[in-house]
Amino acid sequence: MKKLMAIALICASIFTVFGCKKTQKGDNSLVELKQRGKFVLGLDDSFPPLGFRDDDNQIVGYDIDLAKEVAKRLGVEFVAQPISWDAKEMELNTGKIDCIWNGLTITEERKQALAFTFPYLNNAQVLIVRNDSGIKTLADMKGKSVGIQSGSSAQDAVDGNVAFSSSLGEKVMFKDNITALNDLDIGGVDGVVMDSVVGNYSITQTGKPFTTIDEVLSNEEYGIAFRKGDIKLRDEVQNILLEMAKDGTVAAISQKWFGKDISVIGK
Repeated sequence: MKKLMAIALICASIFTVFGCKKTQKGDNSLVELKQRGKFVLGLDDSFPPLGFRDDDNQIVGYDIDLAKEVAKRLGVEFVAQPISWDAKEMELNTGKIDCIWNGLTITEERKQALAFTFPYLNNAQVLIVRNDSGIKTLADMKGKSVGIQSGSSAQDAVDGNVAFSSSLGEKVMFKDNITALNDLDIGGVDGVVMDSVVGNYSITQTGKPFTTIDEVLSNEEYGIAFRKGDIKLRDEVQNILLEMAKDGTVAAISQKWFGKDISVIGK
């Protein structure tokens, strides 16, 4: 018994020493990033127009242009790191990336695990169908199949709409929205639920015979996510974005990708 008590006391002492040391360390996220000299952004690189690969296989997009300017003003190198969207939180918390910046929807559940910035874009989860499908409303999807990106807020929106979700014949999960839309194009699924920002851009750019149903499954806001303890880095990025909004940089980038200023930064 005495041996067990002694071991317990030793373990408690070790925990106290190391626990206090961790608490006392504080938030060095901004200093450490500047010392490394790199700002690593994690993204799904098939999410146009926010982050995707162009014809030269370069990662480009609205979020990419914003982040590059932020990195420049931080005085560090910008690095775009493609990640598995299903494992985005793990990639962040293991230190492989500094933030998730790629049309990430702010949700109450995610806010428990991540440190979000203020919203920088508004978004909605919508249903996209083929023009010749005869589908005009969400109710018309009864018994039909819908494509969804795995681990996305589209999945949350579908599951959160009990009437719509239970009426579906099948939910087909995809690794990304582009693959889902390609399957819609060949008739593999009857509809795809996805971000309106991405869906509308894809329809405009590809010219494919798709249409967006007027009914919205959920309204959302995009934010940039950092580790819970990286508040100083998060706050500095926010401050830089506000400066960019004030000097017209954000509006210029928005104009480039959307043809108008749709940002909500500083508004």
